[in-house]
Amino acid sequence: MKNQFAALSLLTLGLLSACSSTAPTAASPSPQERFAHVALVPLEAGDTPQSLAQAVGGEMLAWNDAGCAAGDDTDCVAMIGMNQQLGSQNLHALGGRMVYIEPNKDMFSGGGTMTATMGGRISMWAGGRISMWAGGRISMWAGGQYSQLPENTALWKKIRLEEAQRLAPKLGAGVTVAVIDTGLDLQHPAFAAALSDPSTWYDFYDGDATPQDEGTFGVGGYGHGTNVAGIVLQVAPGAKIMPLRVLGSDGSGDVVMVAKAILWAADHGAGVINLSLGSKENSKVVQDAIKKVTDRKVLVVSSAGNSNLNKITYPAADASAKGSGDYSLSVGSVDLNDVKSSFSNYASELKVMAPGEQVYAPAPDGRMAAWSGTSMAAPMVSGGLALALGERVPTKDLAKELANRATDIYKVSGNKPYKDKLGEKGRLDLVEFLSHSSDD
Repeated sequence: MKNQFAALSLLTLGLLSACSSTAPTAASPSPQERFAHVALVPLEAGDTPQSLAQAVGGEMLAWNDAGCAAGDDTDCVAMIGMNQQLGSQNLHALGGRMVYIEPNKDMFSGGGTMTATMGGRISMWAGGRISMWAGGRISMWAGGQYSQLPENTALWKKIRLEEAQRLAPKLGAGVTVAVIDTGLDLQHPAFAAALSDPSTWYDFYDGDATPQDEGTFGVGGYGHGTNVAGIVLQVAPGAKIMPLRVLGSDGSGDVVMVAKAILWAADHGAGVINLSLGSKENSKVVQDAIKKVTDRKVLVVSSAGNSNLNKITYPAADASAKGSGDYSLSVGSVDLNDVKSSFSNYASELKVMAPGEQVYAPAPDGRMAAWSGTSMAAPMVSGGLALALGERVPTKDLAKELANRATDIYKVSGNKPYKDKLGEKGRLDLVEFLSHSSDD
């Protein structure tokens, strides 16, 4: 049941940042049952959270009546979790209202695969590897070699990271990047002094304030968010990471969790939101949340998916949507030869590519591991945006500039089958991006 009834054409997710104190809001989340479906219901005079939840036969998740007095239908709506279809009795109680319903539970997944590990746990960070995150940023590069994680040297040369970091000497300082994912290993030494204030963290999956990456090492999605956050920090080591957990150890999560996390991130100071996750189905609830934060000039980066399909996942597929496209980017993956990764989705609406294979970063329990996927390409773009924002470059047109200043990879023979489907120009080039964005 994708859309049980006609959707309200202009419904937004203002309900998640509701002004009313009668229900949870984006600024005040609470543990919730994982409902099968989520409904957006327009409010009418005389409604109460209790009466409307009873009429629908579900549980009130958010109530926004901020625009009701002004007759603003887009800001006069409730969100209700449901585990059953609307019956005739429910329809009668709702009085013929236009209700939008979409699947909720486990509609999003992180994707990507752990492709290599390095042992030693905490001890492997000895000898200077941790220094990048612990304040020793001067020694990041030595003789053209990436000193902190030399395994990534070829990747960073491909996107010209060393020169880019010289062009952006603040290295993203003052910028917060929200990583909406499986959480991360909060105790990992790589993240010492690199996280936002704990008051900005949240675990929407478990409903608490500790977004810890959980699971069994090497199984499912465990470590996905830790890797993603570590990639952002290698590109922009001066930035802060805001950890927000919406995916379980199997790498899957719900529509409501993702939407609430997006709004939470913007409400708590994120300048960039990284979504290394996606769904095969378009979610109006999530897309409305993205529209709401991009209206506030928050940049949103989404991965394209890993099924080698001529169709990218959502919300990446909506990164060009009217109203949010100026602040959104979708990201696919290439290898070190600039050939589309065998797993990467592709499409005409895809905005940019980045290297997404065998990317080393922190892993849970003090380890380091490499992952491959468009999930690893996306945080390179998020880190690049953080570099620009750290230099106080205006947010407007940054997403467009990054996509337009990419390196043309369509001349690469292996990419001939994917003409015009590997980004507007091609692969991320941080130097071209920063050189031109600073001129605006």
